[in-house]
Amino acid sequence: MAPDVRLHIRGDLTDPELEALHAAAFGHPEGRVPWRRRLDRHSLTWLTARLDGRLVGFVNVVGDGGVHAILLDTCVAPDLQGRGVGRALVAAAADEARRAGCTWLHADYEPALTRFYEQACGLRHSEAGLLRLR
Repeated sequence: MAPDVRLHIRGDLTDPELEALHAAAFGHPEGRVPWRRRLDRHSLTWLTARLDGRLVGFVNVVGDGGVHAILLDTCVAPDLQGRGVGRALVAAAADEARRAGCTWLHADYEPALTRFYEQACGLRHSEAGLLRLR
């Protein structure tokens, strides 16, 4: 990981800065997502990565109240992708889910991200279903 990047468990963030990071990482226009309210209401935990005060990485972890945790919105600023920031975020998220009593950590990902999740982060491939609701 880039040496000056710092990870923070439940790190402070604003809706606009997370929306800007998410939009840059996923290639969509910025919107007005109420990130902080969602995190406070639905997350088991989340992690942020900062470089010189700039939000450069994020992962959200939601839980089922039992043994399952799910990674959502894993994102890294495009200029830092491939430098271990995402891998460090996922590893820290796994540690936090384990501390919370979870046994399983799930992630849905597109085929282009298989190498990242399975080889870099150690997730095992599994079949899953998805139904688009809107």
